[in-house]
Amino acid sequence: MLESLPSFLIQWAITSLSLWVASHVFKGLRFADTGSLIVAALLLGFANAVLRPLLFVLTLPLTVLTLGIFVLVLNAFMLMLVSALVKGFQLSGFWTAFFASMFIGLLSFLLSMVLAGGDWSWQAPVPMPSAGPGQWL
Repeated sequence: MLESLPSFLIQWAITSLSLWVASHVFKGLRFADTGSLIVAALLLGFANAVLRPLLFVLTLPLTVLTLGIFVLVLNAFMLMLVSALVKGFQLSGFWTAFFASMFIGLLSFLLSMVLAGGDWSWQAPVPMPSAGPGQWL
């Protein structure tokens, strides 16, 4: 059944569900109505697909210096940006965005795995071809 739906619709539904659950877990994260939740999920997906990679590249030195922890700040920033753009989406502050973005990311990952039927093969390392004569690597 899930194979018939485009993957972006599935991911959008997962993000929407994760945002909805997070709004019940974190009292500083609120949606005025279902419409603002749907728009926020759509905008968060767009921001993560378009803006986040650009910001990741721009902040790569800081990410390396902090051993990757700055990526969590970047995720919180994405959530705060969406909150500023969507009228019915309220965040109480940075720390709510920080912990909520970790929660949303983890829950989205787990829901994706459940919907994928527990197929973890996408995480398997890609085998490298063996080096032939005259090849260093």
